[in-house]
Amino acid sequence: MSVADFMTKKLITAQPTTRINDAVDLMKEHDIHRLPVLDGGKLVGLVTEGIIQRALPSQATSLSVYEVNYLLTKTTVADIMEKDVLTTPSNVVLEDAIYTMRKHNVGVLPVVDDGALVGIITNNDIFDAFLNVAGYNEGGTSVSVRVAKDEAGFLARVGNALATKNYNILTLMVTSRDNEKEVELHVDTKDAASVTKVLQDANFDVTAVTSA
Repeated sequence: MSVADFMTKKLITAQPTTRINDAVDLMKEHDIHRLPVLDGGKLVGLVTEGIIQRALPSQATSLSVYEVNYLLTKTTVADIMEKDVLTTPSNVVLEDAIYTMRKHNVGVLPVVDDGALVGIITNNDIFDAFLNVAGYNEGGTSVSVRVAKDEAGFLARVGNALATKNYNILTLMVTSRDNEKEVELHVDTKDAASVTKVLQDANFDVTAVTSA
């Protein structure tokens, strides 16, 4: 999976000269929380709800609401935007983008190819990617099988056991816990009891089963 597979391609952007109140209106209108800032088609910054909140006068200020509104109409995105913006190419594997976001504690990465902004990837896009990998919306049965140690041919044995009932594996994930691994399979049947029996009869350690 690459960033290109899950990034948001329909972009809402601002210009450095965009007024803060207009940027807020754009975010509300499109139900988004950040705006890439473009100047002549080139990414020059990023403005987010958090940045705008920090730029607003404190509630303890003596300014009147009219004075605050006046400041908002005079302040531009260029005055407050983050200029040192982390970006990622679209062909980077999704895991690398997630690692970058975690390492730098950011919730968004603009996607830039050859100097051009082609998308944006956010925490919500990553959540969507996880649900896609897990086959969440495909129905069927999710079953977790514990693996005590690395075992050559383990997945082949699981697949062969399920094939005796003509069950297909739709998606598969492997997670590590201490010295054990757990394989979560998404199988194309809602007969959770049958899936459990097939795997247990083949001596697999089934730890959890749910059907959708």
